[in-house]
Amino acid sequence: MDSSLGRQNFYQEINQQDEHINLAKAALYFSQEEYPNLNPSEYIDTIDAMADEVKQRLPQQRYPLRIINTINHYLYEELGFRGNRNDYYDPRNSFLNVVLSRRIGIPITLSLVYLEIARRIEFPMVGIGMPGHFLIRPEFEGVGIFVDAFNQGETLFEQDCEERLRQIYQQPVTLEPRFLETVTHRQFLARMLTNLKVIYFNREDLPRALAAVEQILLLFPDDAKERRDRGLLYYHLGEAEKASQDLEIYLAMLPHAEDAEIIRQLLAQIW
Repeated sequence: MDSSLGRQNFYQEINQQDEHINLAKAALYFSQEEYPNLNPSEYIDTIDAMADEVKQRLPQQRYPLRIINTINHYLYEELGFRGNRNDYYDPRNSFLNVVLSRRIGIPITLSLVYLEIARRIEFPMVGIGMPGHFLIRPEFEGVGIFVDAFNQGETLFEQDCEERLRQIYQQPVTLEPRFLETVTHRQFLARMLTNLKVIYFNREDLPRALAAVEQILLLFPDDAKERRDRGLLYYHLGEAEKASQDLEIYLAMLPHAEDAEIIRQLLAQIW
């Protein structure tokens, strides 16, 4: 991994008001840590070209469902984009450059491709951070429809979202209003990075898990739990001084956390 250029570009992109963050560029910049030879402009041009193709296919009467159907036909039938059901936890599913090249991804990265095309054709859409799954919806009052980019752009209503949750968790789930709240650009990027963090941690690839946590902390410097996780990763990587600094800050931020006593015991071992 080469963190220098990608990390610098990522920080510069997110170091502005949330609504001005370019999601595609930010996602490509954090991908540069894994793919240092990546040229972000090449992939931005790819998305531009895709949006131009969709524009040429748009019907004269641009009702939301007709626009969604046009995007769906182009993305999934003409280009063959699809959700990776066979290897959902392949880290490549979380890197926008690879998703665009392989035309395969997970809900949030396929949603990002969809959102970027929609933005370019002046059809505003927003991300919906539903638990266990990621959706998007048109940013219009009272539309009441959601799009599942992982499932071929399937159009959902609220009751369908509840059913989708039931399928994911294999038990009845009550759809709460907060489940369908829109996410900010920073939250969107943090969710992408959290996916990578969990994948790498489960694979015991601690340096890459650490890189993901560090980028999440660039987005949310005051996130106590990410600070704790970085401290624990430092500890397992033999960086005792850095670990103790992060874990001390975590305890100062959340002195009564459920795991506070465990963290204090670990700090005692470090000292």
